[in-house]
Amino acid sequence: MSDKKQLTTSAGAPVGDNQNSQTAGPRGPVLMQDYQLIEKLAHQNRERIPERTVHAKGWGAHGTLTITGDISKYTRAKVLQPGAVTPMIARFSTVAGEAGAADAERDVRGFALKFYTEEGNWDLVGNNTPVFFVRDPMKFPDFIHTQKRHPRTNLRSPTAMWDFWSLSPESLHQVTILMSDRGLPVTPMNMNGYGSHTYSLWNEKGERYWVKFHFKTMQGHKHYTNEEAAGVIGQSRESYQEALFGAIENGNFPRWKMQVQIMSEAEAEKTSYNPFDLTKVWPHGDFPPIDIGVMELNRNADNYFAEIEQLALSPSNIVPGIAHSPDKMLQARIFSYADAHRYRLGTHYEALPVNAPKCPVHHYHKDGPMNFTGQQSGVTDAYYEPNSVGGPVEDAQYNEPPLALSGDAGRFNHREGNDDYGQVRALFNLFDDAQKSRLFSNIAEAMGGVPENIIERQLGHFEKVHPDYAAGVRAALDNNAG
Repeated sequence: MSDKKQLTTSAGAPVGDNQNSQTAGPRGPVLMQDYQLIEKLAHQNRERIPERTVHAKGWGAHGTLTITGDISKYTRAKVLQPGAVTPMIARFSTVAGEAGAADAERDVRGFALKFYTEEGNWDLVGNNTPVFFVRDPMKFPDFIHTQKRHPRTNLRSPTAMWDFWSLSPESLHQVTILMSDRGLPVTPMNMNGYGSHTYSLWNEKGERYWVKFHFKTMQGHKHYTNEEAAGVIGQSRESYQEALFGAIENGNFPRWKMQVQIMSEAEAEKTSYNPFDLTKVWPHGDFPPIDIGVMELNRNADNYFAEIEQLALSPSNIVPGIAHSPDKMLQARIFSYADAHRYRLGTHYEALPVNAPKCPVHHYHKDGPMNFTGQQSGVTDAYYEPNSVGGPVEDAQYNEPPLALSGDAGRFNHREGNDDYGQVRALFNLFDDAQKSRLFSNIAEAMGGVPENIIERQLGHFEKVHPDYAAGVRAALDNNAG
């Protein structure tokens, strides 16, 4: 008797023949009664779910976050207390490309983390850069349209990208990082990660502090030039997946040093820049990064689709002691990310094993497609709240401190009174001559085929950053034309 497992249908019935369809004789048509064939074909038709609109191509793994520092005076969050070791999962991604795009393309990389804490899941969904292209969520769909395919040509459009960027000076900071060496990391292990947004921490006393989260690679920064990346893509479109999966499979577990920048509410009132502006960084000289722990990835997914493709992360997932901020982009993402998951995966996406919290869960959400968990209140008769039948109840100790806000509601011009050039100038001045040369070359290459009036508009922004910036790009453009 064979010790192999019996093949069954999805309903559990044993399968006797998985090689041949039922037909009316050797040459006859297939019979509709062949339920095994129908099941296989129907399941195949439904094997694909909608890919992510943004960050479609990704790579991920499981790991742990170990806290070695002490910031307990700033936060009550158990996940950030000294000695805490928390299981987690990470997903890295490119922003613009579809699910079949090449890994080694010049693009911003997503750096998304889910921590399975004893107080619920905490998701930190950021990028490998500390800033972003836009500061107002009204412009995010427009920006993403420029990164996707032109509706008529079905090709990526450099004209659309540079037209949008040249009309949006707040994008300069991110554009400069993207076109610099750090715009093309060799592997996910060779790049930093940032929460990017300003979040807040609050402690047992109800005191609030603003915070930036950073994850600094301990493998060292390594980057491709455009030419090197083209050679890699010619050999493999899956270079990131191969590198990350292979490193972990071989026991070379990648690690990142976790840091925070802390700003008091009083200090936030005095900064010359808006500390909640996603296009700005907090200068390290003013708010030094504090080492608080180490993130390590040490286990590959057993099934990519179940654990990485169905992984759903959202800034709406916070835990007591960690909260949001007035960052407008963050406020919009609190809604849009969870909404995208409900569309892509279904109403009960957080009940999927990879998304499910490791702590007890009690809520009153009901029914809907694919509710495979049943009643989540823990009491059969408790399907509404308040109730007198022993259902789960609120606890005021978990309310975050109130956020002091002032001013009138309305639509305010986010470009008025904003310096979109000063921090870019500081970054540009950090580059050595070789780095600047590669920056100029990368920009010139990316501007291929872009109309002259758009190029001139963008050069005007570079000029406001530094005359050498504009002159260097113009020379590189002339060189390419020659």
